Amino acid sequence: MRAIDRPVVQFGLVVLSILILPLVLQSGILATEILIFAMVVAACNLLLGYTGLLSFGQGIFFGIGTYVAGICLTRWSVPVPLVLAGAAFLGAVVASLVGWLSIRRQGVYFVMLTLAFSQLFYFLAYTFSGLTGGDNGLLGVPRPSLGGQELNAPWAYYSYVAVCFLVIFALLIMVTQSTFGRTLIAIRENESRAAAIGFPTKLFKIEAFAISGAVTALGGALHAMLIGVAPLSNIEYHTSELILIMTIIGGSSSLFGSVLGAGFYLVLADLLSSIWPRWLLLLGLALVATGLFLQRGLWGLVERLYDAATGRARAPNPPAKEH
Repeated sequence: MRAIDRPVVQFGLVVLSILILPLVLQSGILATEILIFAMVVAACNLLLGYTGLLSFGQGIFFGIGTYVAGICLTRWSVPVPLVLAGAAFLGAVVASLVGWLSIRRQGVYFVMLTLAFSQLFYFLAYTFSGLTGGDNGLLGVPRPSLGGQELNAPWAYYSYVAVCFLVIFALLIMVTQSTFGRTLIAIRENESRAAAIGFPTKLFKIEAFAISGAVTALGGALHAMLIGVAPLSNIEYHTSELILIMTIIGGSSSLFGSVLGAGFYLVLADLLSSIWPRWLLLLGLALVATGLFLQRGLWGLVERLYDAATGRARAPNPPAKEH
């Protein structure tokens, strides 16, 4: 294992990133959004990178967290800690249900099932507009208060989200380094063999879905408080695509890749949108280049640079024996 792959180093890199963002970004909203999506991408990484499940249902859980925050804070005045806990709990429950039904199929059929569930929940949110606000969403979602003072300043709310992100990231590191996390990797590499030695692979997959759904819904709740709106777009399948793109860009072999993926995508989108109205074309070209030349994502590039800097190289294959 490389030194940069160790859990302590990964956590240290996250702390360093949180400290650097305010120095390199002028917008506190953009910096906060990077941390929120880094949290969500790390949750997606638990499914894609560690369990090998390509799910298009992450937008479901993100949207659910958004609506939990919107409804509880605009209509019922529920304390923010309870809102976050409720969003995580509901996200875990819905993710368990979606996972339990989707893992009955594998490969492309699993992907199509998660995509179908994404569309189903979108139309449910659109249909029950009296609860969700429909196209208009839920407006006026307040930010949390600390010591009786609301965190309306962008950098004040950034600090609040940063603490939440550190806690969640530390918990995800513990999960991936535990026996549970090692078992998920075994399922990803060879599910049949993992089942043959006695692991209940379906149960492990559902648990991975539950953890991922809880963290993603928590991120959705924090995002609603950031922008002050619980929009319908947060539960669209496009949100699932966005989360997957960030996960692939960052690299699914490391949790810290989630920070790289979210930061790269959001900062690049912000820069390109100020250059050209058709900035999505430029962003698409950048993503194509990433897919062609960085198959292991940005974290894979970091690993190669680290190997070059430390003089680490792969051991050559031993010569074949002559008979």
